[in-house]
Amino acid sequence: MHSGVMDAHTKRKPLVIVLLGPTASGKTALAIELAKTLDLEVLNVDSRQLYIGMDVGTAKPTAAQQAQAAHQLLDLRTPDQPINLQEFRAIADPAVAAEHERRGMALLTGGSGLYLKALTQGMQPPAVPPQPELRAQLEALGQSTCHQLLQASDPTAAARIAPPDHIRTQRALEVLYATGKPLSAQQGSSPPPWQVVELGLDPADLRQRIAARTRQLYGDGLVEETRALIARYGADLPLLDTIGYGEAKAVLAGDLGEPEAIRITEQRTRQFAKRQRTWFRRQHCPKWLQGSSPEQQLAAALEVILPAAEQVLG
Repeated sequence: MHSGVMDAHTKRKPLVIVLLGPTASGKTALAIELAKTLDLEVLNVDSRQLYIGMDVGTAKPTAAQQAQAAHQLLDLRTPDQPINLQEFRAIADPAVAAEHERRGMALLTGGSGLYLKALTQGMQPPAVPPQPELRAQLEALGQSTCHQLLQASDPTAAARIAPPDHIRTQRALEVLYATGKPLSAQQGSSPPPWQVVELGLDPADLRQRIAARTRQLYGDGLVEETRALIARYGADLPLLDTIGYGEAKAVLAGDLGEPEAIRITEQRTRQFAKRQRTWFRRQHCPKWLQGSSPEQQLAAALEVILPAAEQVLG
């Protein structure tokens, strides 16, 4: 190869393809098609799919789906060992680098906007290790009190964190108490040297898709999975208060019948999808893909990706 061509090639920024969208929008199916077409691995950016044993309730790619395309950043830890943003980046950045080394591009897929932003925009969370004793004290205070504490001490962070979100509320307070400075004042950014192409899925029939997905979760054994998680980690596990698991836990306790649990899970999922849509439209600039089938969406995605990929691959 001519040295000038080699020089130009080495200076090209590696490509990161981001497939984002609200829950139940079809990201998994499209990501698998993209991965097969482009010879890529699917790098998961769904914050609950990071945990071992949380499969049904998080709609984690099944064994059959993972057999179609290699997936990374799944099942990183047990649910009683929460992963914070800094820890996730420490695991995810090398996975992206490995794909860049192999293919010159990488595929990130998920609905966890903060995690996606951390990776693609280089958010630098404070280097504060977990404080188990403080977390135990905060747990004892209860989430409502903790969120009120956060509102009083760091209203900017409190506005970004949903009131029921135990994990992020505790993390924000942990950083505040450890450093004496609000989390919101410490989150700098150092964008990585990547070319980023963002693709979005937001189908018109999302409400119906959420309803079907919710029924499927219960049909696939969400209550049984929740029972197994309680048996292993206890009913007070914070992740068991998240969408789906919280309602399944109430079914097991006899506080809800399954039809009512399904209704509440569906409602909470719609509310969550609304928050995701708001985040993606404010924090990201995706090309929203048209088409009702994975095949149509794949064609639309490749129209956006291939020109950028050709620049990287030469």
